[in-house]
Amino acid sequence: MDALAGLLDGPRAKGAFLLRMIMEPPWSVRIEDRAPLCLMCVTEGEAWIVPAEGHAVHLRPGDIAVARGPEPYTVAHEPGAAPTATIGPGGVCTTLSGEPLSESMRLGVRTWGNSLDGANTMLVGTYQMDGEVSRRLLDALPPLLHLPAEVWSCPLMPFLDEEISRDEPGQSVVLDRVLDLLLIAAVRAWFARPGAEPPAWYNAMADPVVGRALRLLQNDPARPWTVASLAGAAGVSRAALARRFTGLVGEPPMAYLTGWRLALAADLLRETDLTVESVARQVGYSSAFALSASFKRVRGVSPQEHRTRV
Repeated sequence: MDALAGLLDGPRAKGAFLLRMIMEPPWSVRIEDRAPLCLMCVTEGEAWIVPAEGHAVHLRPGDIAVARGPEPYTVAHEPGAAPTATIGPGGVCTTLSGEPLSESMRLGVRTWGNSLDGANTMLVGTYQMDGEVSRRLLDALPPLLHLPAEVWSCPLMPFLDEEISRDEPGQSVVLDRVLDLLLIAAVRAWFARPGAEPPAWYNAMADPVVGRALRLLQNDPARPWTVASLAGAAGVSRAALARRFTGLVGEPPMAYLTGWRLALAADLLRETDLTVESVARQVGYSSAFALSASFKRVRGVSPQEHRTRV
């Protein structure tokens, strides 16, 4: 599992909120759900995303935007439109005075808005994950990522638009997978832009030696890795791997492995009821004591303190 896969573990475990929004101008919705990630694409008409800080972004058909929370933002038919509704935590929609709107604005299966014949239609996918593994990638993204249709093309958007309002057996699974693929495609396209600055580990994944070493560490963190055993699995000498890995990733292989193990442990502690001993063995530590010592040295708190922190 790499960090792109880690980005999707949380949504799949906790559920991603997906809907089609159909709006007739004038309209403006304030988003205050504090979701770590929201993907938006226009299929008809247009929309503006106005972040709390920075420039407003104009979305046209075929464009895609990814907003990284928890900062609020506004989505509207024009950038200066005053909000008339708010979406809060859990996707609860109300008027500005707190009156519920979820039922009155329901237009059908996974469809929400103020008019079935509205001029502006958007697909919106909100991810609720907030883990240490996914944060490695989220921290590399801007608060608002925008890919205009003229610089990228993805056949998944028309497919998602066609599938979103269907209510058939297994439909939620289909939509989850398509949404995940669309998000990965958008992140890849963003990092492939001229002048883009993806994290070092992301670029290193393309290297035939270091990329293999990274995948080995990420997919099997519980294995008792050494630089020598990792180099052997990657097909190079110990010195060559250490030099190449550190040069591309920015830290030695074992330092990267420690960070990865502790990120996995942090998520398991928060998201499961596993004992510290079980978590330790899942991520490659010989005992709860060994995990606790490493966790406190690197993160400044014990595993139990991390688990109970709000």
